[in-house]
Amino acid sequence: MTELRYGWTTGACATAATTAAYTALLTGRFPDPVEVLLPKGRRPSFALATETLGDGVASAGVVKDAGDDPDVTHGALIVSTVRAGEPGSGVTFRAGSGVGTVTLPGLPLPVGEPAINPVPRRLMTEAVERVAREHGGGTDVVVEISIPDGEEMARHTWNPRLGIVGGLSVLGTTGVVVPYSCSAWIDSIRRGVDVARALGHTHVAGAVGSTSERVVAELYGLPETALLDMGDFAGAVLKYLRRHPVPRLTLAGGFAKLSKLAAGHLDLHSKRSQVDLGLLAELAEGAGRPRLAVSVRQANTALHALELAQAEGVPLGDLVAERARRTAAGVLGDAPVTVDVVAVDRAGTIVGRA
Repeated sequence: MTELRYGWTTGACATAATTAAYTALLTGRFPDPVEVLLPKGRRPSFALATETLGDGVASAGVVKDAGDDPDVTHGALIVSTVRAGEPGSGVTFRAGSGVGTVTLPGLPLPVGEPAINPVPRRLMTEAVERVAREHGGGTDVVVEISIPDGEEMARHTWNPRLGIVGGLSVLGTTGVVVPYSCSAWIDSIRRGVDVARALGHTHVAGAVGSTSERVVAELYGLPETALLDMGDFAGAVLKYLRRHPVPRLTLAGGFAKLSKLAAGHLDLHSKRSQVDLGLLAELAEGAGRPRLAVSVRQANTALHALELAQAEGVPLGDLVAERARRTAAGVLGDAPVTVDVVAVDRAGTIVGRA
């Protein structure tokens, strides 16, 4: 099988464009290609597709290469326009054409903010600070990200339903797009179980993403060889362990993803399963809070529902974790595997356990 090619996130491309634009603003010259520093020490270089230098403003554009991932933004032009900001303002962000604005609660950004997620913001801020150190500039800078045709592309995403209007979100936690391949990913899960069994591990963890994996590894002191890169394929983990058991399994993931498992979905990808706010409302009502159930049913996102429940002192995270645990136990059947569930929020705080 041909190995699939990795790509770069919108956030990584925006960081490269910002680095080039601010460098040109301070020096009069655009670095091309431009190198950026991503999490985990990666230092990819990006070619510039557009360059514009004016009086007190510079912009640079990078074409996104998503590798072999079927990403709606593959081939999109990510443009960063940089200018000086108000003294003491630090690095501030604006949504240009094709970048959305947050209009509803339940997302990791306040209402009214450009839909530029926290990690890309941090990467761009660090890039501005590096360029400022190297070329003697300040760090009070306005960064405006634009994506031509982004509003049309966003119609093919969940952004409109989530209340992100006007365009796309600038996303990415590692800067790297892992190519999506069901068969390859499921095969890697099976190999992970095989390795864990061969090493004599009695406890393995299947994590949806890097944050939940870090949390569960620290919580239980698990070695790397006991961690299964589950992604969205909860069913693949459970079905393989049913045939090749390990005494204990912990499933870990974000609250929204685990709410899908709680609803009986074994594939947690957004294209194949959706958060069931009705189920979350039923859980709230079952906890004796009918008024909260009405609010949860009308929530914008699963995170919004969780926040509403937390404000009322209702352990919705625990209730979802327990329902997810029951789903997992049902798939495992009579296999000698004890399963527990850990739900986290975006910051890695544990919000539910069963």
